Amino acid sequence: MGRTLPPSPPAEHTDSENEYESDEEEVGNTWLVFLGLALAAYIYSLDGMTTYQYLSFATSAVHHHSSAGTIGTVQAIIIAVGKPFMAKVADVCGRGEAFLVVATLYLVGYLTMASAYGISTIAVGNIFYAFGYTGLQMLLQIVIADMTSLRWRGLVGGLVSAPFLINIFVSAEIASRVLPDWRRGYVQFALVVPIMLAPLIVALLSQDKSKHNRNHRFGLSSLRDAAADMDFVGLILVAASLALILVPLGIVPAPDNNWDHGTLIAMGVLGVVLFVVFLIYEWRVPAHPVFPMRWLNRTPILSACLIGFFDFTSFYLQYTYLYSFILVTKDWGLKMVAYFVYTHAFSITVFGIVAGAIMYATRRFKWMLFAGLLVRLLGVGIMLRARSAEGTTFELVVCQVLQGLGGGFAGIATQVGAQAAVGSADIATVTAMTLLLSEVGNSVGSAAATSIWNTYMPSDLAEHVPTTNQTLLDELFGSITDIVEYPIDNPIRLGAIEAYRSVMHRLVTWAIAVAVIPPIVCLFLTKDVRLSNTRAVAGLDEEPVTPVRRIRRQSSRMSRIVSRRNLHINGTATPDELEHLVPRTPTPEYV
Repeated sequence: MGRTLPPSPPAEHTDSENEYESDEEEVGNTWLVFLGLALAAYIYSLDGMTTYQYLSFATSAVHHHSSAGTIGTVQAIIIAVGKPFMAKVADVCGRGEAFLVVATLYLVGYLTMASAYGISTIAVGNIFYAFGYTGLQMLLQIVIADMTSLRWRGLVGGLVSAPFLINIFVSAEIASRVLPDWRRGYVQFALVVPIMLAPLIVALLSQDKSKHNRNHRFGLSSLRDAAADMDFVGLILVAASLALILVPLGIVPAPDNNWDHGTLIAMGVLGVVLFVVFLIYEWRVPAHPVFPMRWLNRTPILSACLIGFFDFTSFYLQYTYLYSFILVTKDWGLKMVAYFVYTHAFSITVFGIVAGAIMYATRRFKWMLFAGLLVRLLGVGIMLRARSAEGTTFELVVCQVLQGLGGGFAGIATQVGAQAAVGSADIATVTAMTLLLSEVGNSVGSAAATSIWNTYMPSDLAEHVPTTNQTLLDELFGSITDIVEYPIDNPIRLGAIEAYRSVMHRLVTWAIAVAVIPPIVCLFLTKDVRLSNTRAVAGLDEEPVTPVRRIRRQSSRMSRIVSRRNLHINGTATPDELEHLVPRTPTPEYV
């Protein structure tokens, strides 16, 4: 008889079982991530659609309603610089840890605003909130990019925005029940947001073998490495320069401005200088720049940045004071005002999903993007009549729907187009870069709207409101709640309505002028590439070329030259020299 084979060692059987159990745990954890994403996406939309309404009442309660635009400008700057910051935090520390930071920022920000009795405290709380808000927005995009291919990404990104379809009604109901008690509203979201983020945080923290997690090291060297990896100096420079340039635009024309004009001019000049320093710094110094200048040579990324910047500038020129405009000029309840304002969010969500489906089916995006930008321009053009005395409610709603249709097509297409221009290792950074430029457009639009509002509103109120009582005029300028206390047919209310329409006409005119630019950029710079089933275009991963890296490349070239000379003269070469002779695969250009 043949020799009997010994039984397999128990260790091998155990390894197989462990591998099977590990696969089951990974599948279960993936479903937990998807559940966490759904909850995070829901609370993100509910928060953004509800608490936006609280700010007007909070600033009016301290008689600084006009400062809402300045707070919006600062918030937009933080949202801009916070995106690359949170992207780097997610790469360096891990996705789960980054979501934990976001939950903490929400909690601190909302509790600070809820306890505020002055405009300064409201502004400080809004800073914490803005970091949390932009972090949540950025991290949702990154996790989606981690888990989807280019072909599916637009559709999944649109589906993640689906809660807006429900929350347009939920947020209106919440706001109508909470307001004017805005403090209670802030406390509610301070508690609810961390609870809703908890499942996703647990799921991401449990992914010990995920490629995004890091072995954490504590100490001065690890902090220095993390700061260099997230280009902390670059973030500080761009944030400081934007704040110094844009914030004075809203402060200078304000009637209650206590700042010296010379100081504000000096702030603006210093901001311009710092911005130039930022560009030079990003071009020459960091190994991992937050704003990689080399990517601007790729027209898809350049066009995505320009389209995002000008589109957001145009939108926020006419949107910053829209809620206040409707509340004053229309005899609607708070619920109806909320329904109207978020008609745009509803339509942008629906057509964002449609855009993702179109991109999945056609594997193209350029002409859909171009059509969306033209519809966006049409929508803002109709606003000139819709927001005038002759405008109807139907025309107001049509403008919001057209803006949402164009925005849904444009937002999804520009994001995926930019991501398709880089390798998988750079997806988070290029996403942050394009969103940064978009939010800079947000801050520019908000700052310009605030400047126009503070420049013309006091004089327009004095012209149209039938009173010479300056104290009354100051109260009407500082608080929308004081205006809406008057009946819609009261001469004071009618005069305020005319003043609001006059200023809104100026805002919309500037918005139209800026909205002309994105379609032109799309037509001449955007490339209509075919979207693949991969997470990124193969062969596009590359390392930034810094002065140190350039020296290393030159040294490598010299080594190859020496190796070729030895092989030619002696007929032999060492293994190391032969390795230098193997040509590197060139990085393909994205065209």
